[in-house]
Amino acid sequence: MVTIIYSPFPSFKSAKVAARRLLTARVIACANIVKSRSIYKWKGTLQDTVEFILIAKTTSKKKNESISIIKKSHPYELPAILTWSSKATPSFEKWVIDETKKG
Repeated sequence: MVTIIYSPFPSFKSAKVAARRLLTARVIACANIVKSRSIYKWKGTLQDTVEFILIAKTTSKKKNESISIIKKSHPYELPAILTWSSKATPSFEKWVIDETKKG
């Protein structure tokens, strides 16, 4: 199984900084950053903004460390950080495991 992490950021730059920190720490194998339109209520006010969704692939063993790094580098007061397990092809799963090994 591969763990997927989903977290929206306010800018491409902030999402890219988080992705690079995660990759440098070797807690994720790869990340995608996708431009998105988000509509939500925040503190009683309807928001309609452009956000950049960070989608990262990791292992269940590296999930908590990945979340910690995202929390430390996230500019939002209350960042959305969602995770789920997903089946992957055996070769992709092996690649994710290999890429998240230290050293």
